[in-house]
Amino acid sequence: MSAAFEEAGGPAARRRFATLGRSVALFRAFLVEQTDPDHFYGLLAEDSVRQVAGYTPLAGRTVLDVGGGPGYFAAAFRAAGAHYVGLDPDVGDFSAAGDSVAGMLRGSGTALPVRSGAVDVAFSSNVLEHVSEPARMLDEMVRVTRPGGVLFVSFTPWFSPWGGHETAPWHYLGGDRARRRYQRRNGRPPKNRFRETLFPTSIADTLRWARGNADVEVLDALPRYHPWWGRWVIRLPGIREVAAWNFLLVLRRVGTRPAGAAEKTELTGGSRC
Repeated sequence: MSAAFEEAGGPAARRRFATLGRSVALFRAFLVEQTDPDHFYGLLAEDSVRQVAGYTPLAGRTVLDVGGGPGYFAAAFRAAGAHYVGLDPDVGDFSAAGDSVAGMLRGSGTALPVRSGAVDVAFSSNVLEHVSEPARMLDEMVRVTRPGGVLFVSFTPWFSPWGGHETAPWHYLGGDRARRRYQRRNGRPPKNRFRETLFPTSIADTLRWARGNADVEVLDALPRYHPWWGRWVIRLPGIREVAAWNFLLVLRRVGTRPAGAAEKTELTGGSRC
């Protein structure tokens, strides 16, 4: 790992952050996600920004949030001094947290409307499992990140306890069956519909993609919400798909920035730091 990443926080600082108390607070907040989304997503956004800051400085950096949705992450990243740009298929979702849609983009995660090498941080929280071609979205995130920049991607593996989202834990008996059961019991289809808006994404496939991509190096792979001493589960194929609950992959874009490249991004018009 480079000196720049050590200065950003380093393993010791990240270990101090990933405490059992922090994990308990996140899981408690998760229990009220439906009834008190402001509490859950506000806490998650602050936690995520703190996690990202453990790998790279954020002040003055351009952050692209792929699948930003409501503006909770916008407020947290901007409070950290970042130039935040959110992208979502439905820009109307950005207003759910009372945030302005200014500076937001409408587009697909698998065809990002952003020039190559334009951002310092490509961030995505719990979106990859909702994309039919996750490798294509990851490729796009790599493309738009400058050499030396960071990619921070998390998702819920299909075989985790929450893999079926609101249809869990019945997804263990099959996604179609879980969907039909939900509709019978609630009189409406689930928001996260198997193989329409929710896809069986795995840790194994994502790690295989990362290790086979010459444009990135893996900085970290860990269970996102676990305390630091629980990260060992990622080393256990099969078990990690269930025990990780939510998987986090942190990557660094490798390569050399082209000589004479513009110092301003097309996203913000601001200078790079």
